[in-house]
Amino acid sequence: MLTSLIDNYFSPIQVTEDKSLPKSMNETNHSRVTEFVLLGLSNSKELQPLLFLIFSLLYLAILLGNFLIILTVTSDSRLHTPMYFLLANLSFIDVCVASFATPKMIADFLVERKTISFDACLAQIFFVHLFTGSEMVLLVSMAYDRYVAICKPLHYMTVMSRRVCIILVLISWCVGFIHTTSQLAFTVNLPFCGPNQVDSFFCDLPLVTKLACLDTYVVSLLIVADSGFLSMSSFLILVVSYTVILITVRNRSSASMAKARSTLTAHITVVTLFFGPCIFIYVWPFSSYSVDKVLAVFYTIFTPILNPVIYTLRNKEVKAAMSKLKNRYLKPGQVSAVIRTVLFLETK
Repeated sequence: MLTSLIDNYFSPIQVTEDKSLPKSMNETNHSRVTEFVLLGLSNSKELQPLLFLIFSLLYLAILLGNFLIILTVTSDSRLHTPMYFLLANLSFIDVCVASFATPKMIADFLVERKTISFDACLAQIFFVHLFTGSEMVLLVSMAYDRYVAICKPLHYMTVMSRRVCIILVLISWCVGFIHTTSQLAFTVNLPFCGPNQVDSFFCDLPLVTKLACLDTYVVSLLIVADSGFLSMSSFLILVVSYTVILITVRNRSSASMAKARSTLTAHITVVTLFFGPCIFIYVWPFSSYSVDKVLAVFYTIFTPILNPVIYTLRNKEVKAAMSKLKNRYLKPGQVSAVIRTVLFLETK
């Protein structure tokens, strides 16, 4: 009897499948998705080489344009002001926004099956919300800078000190990190065991959550509420700020106010181009996937390339600094001398 008790006590524990759980939940651990398939921008094989060329040139222009602004601002002492310090940081974020998914998209134009690992997909979700969230807050900081410069010009250098500018940039990155962490928390523990096709050129959060093996209605609402709150609150602050600034500029007529109007026009254009697609995707509930895909291309590629154009073509100080930079590193005859040297070495 004692022997039988000992055998029963030390006998292996038998684990039975819980029949009360849905079948999909029981199979989740055995059929977990390890990669996603990105459907990309177009299914046409004939368009792939053309799209590869177009977006390669656009991405190159983004890198050259934004890094040129950063180099110009850092190298010219006349541009060491709060406005241009924030502008250089905006250019850096634009490079980050364009780089989290665009190189992958360009490489996918050359392959038939566009796949991305589960971890890389989560990384794209993390970075897109980190960079876009940071850019939203940085645009608010730039609006605050213009408000102080135009509405309180005598206190401008005191209020917008270098320490304040650095704090504003750090706040923008901290808000972006908090935002993306909260967004990723909705996704990282979702079970993915079924379809794995993402109808976009990168892992966009609303599209990925729809692939989970459970009802994501509540999760989708939380995602929209999180992104919508940051987008709408930042946009409303910008609208109020620029309205106050425009009223102030309108009531004053001078040469400095004319320059302020030109700067404000550039800022408002950038804000509209950036916030329009973001609000439409994450706040407007009736947008279709095809429209979302076009808007995603707009705010990840076209906005980062338009920002340098808008800020440089309408800004005489930046254009003068770029001309000075060109004369310093590309002296007359230097380029032609380099070309002649290269041709001589090739023919030698």
